[in-house]
Amino acid sequence: MEGRIKLQNPPSSPFIKGGIYVLTALLLLLTFLLQYTFRYADDNRLTSWQWTFAHIDLMRFLPLLIIGLISAFLLSVFPFYKSRPALFLFISSFAAGAVAWSAPEVIVDSARYFTQAKHLELYGMRYFFREWGKDIFAWTDLPLVSFFYGVIFRFFGESRTYIQIFTSSMFSMTLVLTYLTGKTLWDEETGFAAGALLLGVPYLFSQTPLMLTDIPTMFFLALSIYTFCKAMEKGGAWIGGASLALFCAMFSKYSAWMMLSVLPVIFVVYFLLPSPFTGEGKGGGGLSFFTLSFFTLPLIPSRQGRGKYLYRAVSVALIAGAFVAVAAIYKSDIISQQMKFLQEYQSPGLRRWGESFVSTFLFQTHPFITLAALFSVYEAVRRRDVKFAVACWLVLLIVLFQIKRSRYIMVVFPMLTLMASYGLQRIRDAGLRRSIVFGAIASSLAVAMFSYLPFLQRNSMVNIRTAGEYLNSAAEGTICVYTVNSDDTVVNLAVSVPLLDLYTDREIYYRDDKSYSPPPEEIKTSPLRFTWELRTPPYYLPTLKRGALVIISNGRLNSLPDHIAREAKDYGRVRVFDASEGVFGFNPFVMVRLPEK
Repeated sequence: MEGRIKLQNPPSSPFIKGGIYVLTALLLLLTFLLQYTFRYADDNRLTSWQWTFAHIDLMRFLPLLIIGLISAFLLSVFPFYKSRPALFLFISSFAAGAVAWSAPEVIVDSARYFTQAKHLELYGMRYFFREWGKDIFAWTDLPLVSFFYGVIFRFFGESRTYIQIFTSSMFSMTLVLTYLTGKTLWDEETGFAAGALLLGVPYLFSQTPLMLTDIPTMFFLALSIYTFCKAMEKGGAWIGGASLALFCAMFSKYSAWMMLSVLPVIFVVYFLLPSPFTGEGKGGGGLSFFTLSFFTLPLIPSRQGRGKYLYRAVSVALIAGAFVAVAAIYKSDIISQQMKFLQEYQSPGLRRWGESFVSTFLFQTHPFITLAALFSVYEAVRRRDVKFAVACWLVLLIVLFQIKRSRYIMVVFPMLTLMASYGLQRIRDAGLRRSIVFGAIASSLAVAMFSYLPFLQRNSMVNIRTAGEYLNSAAEGTICVYTVNSDDTVVNLAVSVPLLDLYTDREIYYRDDKSYSPPPEEIKTSPLRFTWELRTPPYYLPTLKRGALVIISNGRLNSLPDHIAREAKDYGRVRVFDASEGVFGFNPFVMVRLPEK
């Protein structure tokens, strides 16, 4: 097919094909060895290769990687999934994500979303919407994702498992939406490879099991892009669906607002070009902005055609805008305060807390994805394919605005893999294309499962989980929790109480530690400032019935403060949870004291 690399008479001999596959596998293996050799260039703040591979025996890891690559090439030779590509993407990605459920909540932001969700669970939806941003500490969050978490707690139970099912389902649906978007833009094969290549981003597996907003935001952004394309193409009910998706994306996370600028790009493509998505398909299918001249102007849609696209786009904007306006007016004071705070604190903070593009695109993303995405730019210009602007717009924004924090970049990964898939279509041999896709996935899954996951399981945040599980089995009555901050505490330990609450089904009475707080100038610029401003929820109230005493400290305590020691003398049995990965400054150690039987 025109536009693909023509391997002069693509090899029909199984021996020659096998040789090409072996060379591809060796190239993938060499790529991993280069990443491993230069792993100290990875400055990711959570899953840097210099940390995750610090205790990995390379000679044990390589056989696992080789087995994965062999499995990948078998999938490329026997594509049984082609009859149900969307189902295959959903099930395989959900299963891969479920493996990571054993990781603890390693990012303290989870405490905010748990606290917001628990307010809805206990006091109902009306209270949640009325008090969000007031009695419910909102920080720089938007309410939608916490609302979904609260609904899950209220109707299914306060269990982390239900949250992980929800976030993993959203991750899997993002793969499906990426596939459908690629299919709409170009063809099914481009879409499938794009969706599958999201499994080639190992960083995503560190985020999928967490009670955060990033994976849901990525889903809603992908949903907005796909439904808006369909709304422009077909109108009707898709206009309502696109409006709802746009509303959800806007109230998921503030960083999504800039990313939604891709929707006007989609509109421009439809407005300027004649039937751009009707499937000239793999060869390009569409005019280029760079070639619009008096020779091509007659091909621009008629006034009636342009009016149809304008009507659909304006309809989506007006419907979504009406809902957004109502919500924004209702909470205008909170949102305006948050916007001001984001400008004064978050924006300059990102320059201090950023990570390098080298880390994000060569370690946390498989390098083959990045290289294919770079090549796709050349390929799109060569084909004069304006539809490519839809895929590359968000990645271009990331580069232009130098957004270098992986958690803020991850929402555009579906578009990055769409670019990569577009570039890979230049390869004429379908089996070779599939072998590259599944080889990159196998390599990334090996890194995620056998390097990232063991590292996260050693993270000191696991102490909170194991303590909660122990309390479920060993304690009765209400748990009395003390936190002990110290001069080396970078995080207010009060944030660990909601996380402990997530892991235990016991009621908690929390006695806040007011004995230490960093200087105001340090708090003002701290990336963990919210932990010092977090308010103790009203449901952590005192009670006379106590079954256990829990003391949480940053690192090991040499001695208990006097007021805790006086109370602890009545508790005989002691259990200490003090695992540590030896990397991060925040090391919550948990001491559980139970009364003598």
